Amino acid sequence: MSYGRGTVAERVINGRYELDTPIGRGGMGEVWVGYDRTLDRRVAVKLLRADVLAHRSRGRLSIERFLREAQATARLDHPGVPAVHDVGEYDAGFYLVMQLVEGYTLGDLVAEHGPLPVRWVAGIGAQICAVLTVAHAVPLVHRDLKPHNVMVCEDGTVKVLDFGVAALLDRPDLTKLTAPGETVGTPAYMAPEQALTGACEPRSDLYALGCVLHELLSGEPVFQGETSLAVLREHLESEPRPLRELRPDVPADLER
Repeated sequence: MSYGRGTVAERVINGRYELDTPIGRGGMGEVWVGYDRTLDRRVAVKLLRADVLAHRSRGRLSIERFLREAQATARLDHPGVPAVHDVGEYDAGFYLVMQLVEGYTLGDLVAEHGPLPVRWVAGIGAQICAVLTVAHAVPLVHRDLKPHNVMVCEDGTVKVLDFGVAALLDRPDLTKLTAPGETVGTPAYMAPEQALTGACEPRSDLYALGCVLHELLSGEPVFQGETSLAVLREHLESEPRPLRELRPDVPADLER
């Protein structure tokens, strides 16, 4: 995986953070394994992509979202959320330095192994609930909880990632960083109110969590469709297939 940062100078940010290996790329940024020269430790470095910054209409909005992710994540003091170490600007754009989390996303685990053991999924769900309890007390709503935004570390602990589109409910000025006509979230995990109006509340995260746990136990999303719009319509109009029809060993209490 290479994102074109070839020279030594291009791979050191502000003389402090060395970029080592690219590990991810999303709609706004790219993430690298890095090294903090000052504190002598490995870190994760998220960069706002140059092509996003150059976009006439999206550039400013993307910067505001990027900085909001840093602010939102920094407000969460919980072992289930990667710690924020630094955020700032450098000659090529903006950077965010965070605790390096190593492991596998829930999406990767389901793709490789299919349905996961019931006891393991219950433990994962409990850890995510603990993170959401702290976030909602801020008050902060994640708005894009999904399997690829949850990492399981080697010791079994869970980290909830990517608060880039989170909504700070006590800061409406920061919540409305959405371009006209844009839908925030991932259709397969969006609560009906989020799909219909874009409104998002703590219960929207709980709905998304239910969709995630259903997928971990069944091996497939709750609703599937040929298009994103079709999936959103399913959330609004359809009842999910009972989980125990797909997975009879799931306890009735967990299904509810």
